[in-house]
Amino acid sequence: MSPTLAGVLQLLALIVALGLAYRPLGDYMARVYSSEKHYKPEKWIYKAIGANPNVEMRWPAYLRSVLAFSAVSVLFLYLLQRLQGSLPGSLGFKSIDPDQAFNTAASFVANTNWQSYYGEQAMGHVVQTGGLAVQNFVSAAVGIAVAVALVRGFARSRTGELGNFWADLVRGTVRILLPIAVIGALVLVACGAIQNFSGIHEVGQFMGGQQQWNGGAVASQEVIKELGTNGGGYFNANSAHPFENPNGLSNLFEIWLILVIPFALTRTFGRMVGSLKQGYAILATMATIWLVFTGLMLWTEFAGKGPAFDIAGGALEGKETRFGIGASAIFSVATTLTSTGAVNSFHSSNTGFGGGIDLLGMQLGEIAPGGTGSGLYGMLIMAIIAVFIAGLMVGRTPEYLGKKIGTREIKLAACYILITPALVLCFTAAAMALDTPANSMTNSGAHGFSEILYAYTSGANNNGSAFAGLNADTQWFNSTIGIAMLVGRFLPMVFVLALAGSLAEQKPVPETAGTLRTEKPLFTGLLVGTIMIITGLTYFPALALGPLAEGLAA
Repeated sequence: MSPTLAGVLQLLALIVALGLAYRPLGDYMARVYSSEKHYKPEKWIYKAIGANPNVEMRWPAYLRSVLAFSAVSVLFLYLLQRLQGSLPGSLGFKSIDPDQAFNTAASFVANTNWQSYYGEQAMGHVVQTGGLAVQNFVSAAVGIAVAVALVRGFARSRTGELGNFWADLVRGTVRILLPIAVIGALVLVACGAIQNFSGIHEVGQFMGGQQQWNGGAVASQEVIKELGTNGGGYFNANSAHPFENPNGLSNLFEIWLILVIPFALTRTFGRMVGSLKQGYAILATMATIWLVFTGLMLWTEFAGKGPAFDIAGGALEGKETRFGIGASAIFSVATTLTSTGAVNSFHSSNTGFGGGIDLLGMQLGEIAPGGTGSGLYGMLIMAIIAVFIAGLMVGRTPEYLGKKIGTREIKLAACYILITPALVLCFTAAAMALDTPANSMTNSGAHGFSEILYAYTSGANNNGSAFAGLNADTQWFNSTIGIAMLVGRFLPMVFVLALAGSLAEQKPVPETAGTLRTEKPLFTGLLVGTIMIITGLTYFPALALGPLAEGLAA
């Protein structure tokens, strides 16, 4: 079987598996967030944290709860790292330096999981399992909660109440993420991923010295890092490491985990707003972009020119022979179009255009299908922009799902889409203008610029993957990328929740003959075009200096 055919067959198998999970999982999540029943374990949690899950919150209270919970999480994870040297189960590792501890705490709480350290050489079992793995669950649950709050804003009328954050957080963790993670961990263990609390041990000679490996609760952390679109690996090689991702079957399963919740949330959205067709329109938009990007990545990685490419059958350098070019290409698109950031190959080793596809996928705003929750609310913001543009073209007041898109709503949506590009471009410009950050680049020219651009794109969009080749473990990058991750995660949530509150207060607008049919293929095409044009106008000059210049010069 040719490598190209193998890649195409894996893509088809993935699509079938996602299709089988779409309806049951989407409907189940809608029931979870619409239920008034509280399970006994959930009541114990509410009692422990002093929360009343039956109290409805307006958007300012919902936002304060999100920010307070996240701030406490950052502080807890920071202190856990700073005290690691004094904790049991540290495997003899010292406490993490302040700048790196801040960067890591910000990263995992912001659902980014950017790592400027070697996991197997820096973090002990307590920090990995009690700190990082816990944040993989709750940061994902926060994203879903904010998305559900926005959906309630569309579904409700004449009220500013968006639900209860603490109930949404606990339900998302206990009823959705935890059960799937338990089953998924068993699947990964069956595939060969390790799950233990072993210490450091010798495994043989390597380059004249002893090679050492440490064990860990790898399978349980691997499954939630993918399911929650987190991305932080137990080992530095991430999902290219055989302890995390042993074979082709585990690789395909991990890609499925990355995509299944973001895609299924579109059905949850349709179910909660009372129109499954509206959910299908959002799904079609996400799927179109994902399939186009995956097809382009497969083409550019298989079509590399030169003797080495011809012998390998494509751009195999930097990719695991266990997976090959096709599976690596599918994985890289899945992780960069979501906020996962896990890697099973070095993105820096992609062709020039392949690296550009990864970059552009993140620069779209992580919306196709995007992160757990963040992908849905990001796509709904773009839908509002598309409706506004359509309204301008035909001279009608824009409406979406029976809600008017007025001055307040469009200002909030505009602020949302401007935050991340401002962070990416300003920090990239500063890093290139200063001597010290630029010295961290391994490569010069267009590829070196791509390393810097990729780092800030990944951080501000809460992706977390690295282009490789950039030494990001410096005070400059730890601090600035940490700031970009926090601002890029939580400032957009301010505008999302404010928008949700504004929509929930409105009176429904009756549908007329002139109402834009947002469940039709025409609107899907308009939405795809809006996303690509906005992203292109924003990032094209930067992409032209990096991956486009490199690709055209090849």
